[in-house]
Amino acid sequence: MAIVSNLIKWTHDTFGSLGSFGLFLVAFMESSFFPVPPDLLLIAFALAEPDKALWFAFVTTMGSVVGGSFGYLVGYVGEHAVLSKYFSKEKIERVHRLYNKYEFGTIFIAGFTPLPYKLFAISAGVFYINFKKFVIASFFSRGLRFSLEAIIIIYFGDLMIDFFDTHFSLLTFLIGLLIILLVYLFKKRKSNRTRAL
Repeated sequence: MAIVSNLIKWTHDTFGSLGSFGLFLVAFMESSFFPVPPDLLLIAFALAEPDKALWFAFVTTMGSVVGGSFGYLVGYVGEHAVLSKYFSKEKIERVHRLYNKYEFGTIFIAGFTPLPYKLFAISAGVFYINFKKFVIASFFSRGLRFSLEAIIIIYFGDLMIDFFDTHFSLLTFLIGLLIILLVYLFKKRKSNRTRAL
C-alpha cells in the first residue's frame, strides 16, 4: 500500500470532519510539535473540492505561520532548554551556523522543503532572529509550498497521488537545493560588488 495515500486517508479521517478549522489546526500543530505534515490533509481537501484548493492552501499557510510563531515564542522564552529536550546538540549547532550565515534564506528553505520546520521555528526564537523577518519568510515559503500543491491538484487531481508517493520528498529537496544555490549566488554577487566599491 502506498504510504502517502494511507497517511492522507488517516489524516482526513481524523481531522477532516472539522473542515477548514481542522486544516488550520493540523498546520498549526505541525509547525510546533505535531509529526504529521498538513500537506496530507490539504491534498485530501483539494481532491474533494478542487475549486476551493487555493483557499485550503491559504488556510494551511496561515495555520502554519501562526504555529511557527508559537514555536518561535516557545524558543524565545525557553531558550536552549527547549531545543535540548527535543533535538541533538549537533542538530542545534548546525541550525545555529545556518542562521548565522543566512537568516531569511534558512527560514525560507526550511518552510518550503521537507526539513523539520518546527526545529527552525523554535530555533529562530532561541537565537533571537528578527521576528518580522521570520514571519515574512515563513509566509512566503509555506504559502509557495502549499499553493503549488493546490495548483497541481487542480490540474492533475488523482494522477498526482502516485507522484507524491514516489517523488514528493525528492522534488521539494531538489527545489530547496536550487533555492540554496540561488541564495549562494546572490550573496556571492553582492559580496563581489561590495569589494568592487
